[in-house]
Amino acid sequence: MDMKILVVGGGGREHAIARALSRCNGLQLFSVMATKNPGISQLAKKTLIHKETDASGVVGFAKEVGADYAFIGPEAPLEAGIVDDLERAGVACVGPGRAAARLETDKGFCREMMARHGIAGCPNYRICHSVDEAVSFIRDYGGELAIKPIGLTGGKGVRIMGEQVDAAGAISYVRQLGGNVVLEERLIGEEFTLQAFVDGSHLVSMPLVQDHKRAFEGDTGPNTGGMGSYSMPDHMLPFVSRKDHNTALDIMKSIVAVMSKIQEPYKGVLYGQFMNTADGPKVIEFNARFGDPEAMNVLSLLTSDLGDTVARITEGSLSSARVRFENAATVCKYIVPEGYPDAPHAGDKLTIGHPGTALLYYANVEDRDGQLFTRNSRTLAFVGIGPTLEGAEKSAEGAASSVEGHVRHRRDIGTTDLVNKRCNHMKELR
Repeated sequence: MDMKILVVGGGGREHAIARALSRCNGLQLFSVMATKNPGISQLAKKTLIHKETDASGVVGFAKEVGADYAFIGPEAPLEAGIVDDLERAGVACVGPGRAAARLETDKGFCREMMARHGIAGCPNYRICHSVDEAVSFIRDYGGELAIKPIGLTGGKGVRIMGEQVDAAGAISYVRQLGGNVVLEERLIGEEFTLQAFVDGSHLVSMPLVQDHKRAFEGDTGPNTGGMGSYSMPDHMLPFVSRKDHNTALDIMKSIVAVMSKIQEPYKGVLYGQFMNTADGPKVIEFNARFGDPEAMNVLSLLTSDLGDTVARITEGSLSSARVRFENAATVCKYIVPEGYPDAPHAGDKLTIGHPGTALLYYANVEDRDGQLFTRNSRTLAFVGIGPTLEGAEKSAEGAASSVEGHVRHRRDIGTTDLVNKRCNHMKELR
């Protein structure tokens, strides 16, 4: 294979994408990122440090290096329409255009589309565009709601009544947001992530993953971009039945079919965040790209050629027969700076000890002459892989615990106790 691929983005997710692509024969890798990621820089033939949402700069670099394809990692460039600009310049993209990316970037669009086309899994909701409308709905509803800003929030914008805020806190949050919110019934259950490669009509699903949003152990503290995640050797999760999985996949297939029907075909990676409730899977949200950290779980298991998948996504010839994942468990643990997420402390030195067999993915970290320093977000992640979840967790925990500095991680991610807690909760609901 002789191809040049540009990876847009510089986080842990993009390092995972770059590493998977670097394993492909005959492939040259290039990168555009806002701040230097040491891991990606080591893999890329040439790197541009540049604002990822600036179309002219990204397109210009793509032309300069002769990129055949671009793989868009984060959501912000998708919202800015980077795919539309790149494709007009003749660069085929893994990632939806601006219109199709509204599945993630406009929560109101997503809910209205699901309701209009009768797509299963849509919770009861109300889209509000003023403070008065939102406050009135909260007061009249009488039950607990999820308060979601309509636009992008980096995974940190949702507030759940009965869990994070009471009614008064919900109203205060709505006022803070200016009233542009989606108010949804609070879903009770266990979350899971189903990701799929999509070529506009065909979907190839990936192993199920469970992310952990809360900042501290025991699922306490504020929401984050994700403190870590795990997957199982059979690519399922112990609290998700095969029926639940198929229901979630059917919902995603329906989404892709409707996007094609309304002349906004979806190509790239579709991320489905589901709540497995007593009545089956309900849609929390869709993302128009890989999850972070979930990308690190699934791409660490990918044994087939990601470059081939990139070409097939853009050509519309995606086939599950050509996408393969190792049957192993993974546990991903993020290292974050002290104070994260509310007041992360940047500029602190950190030292990595002995990661053992765990894979290291760099995220928001600064490399000064071979010495690493924290920035203002998640720093780096370790992914342990093993035939059992226990083995994968031991690998990830050993690596994460070896890091010295003013940083921390969640030690409970991937542990048997936490997984059993999820399973028991699901049994109680059903």
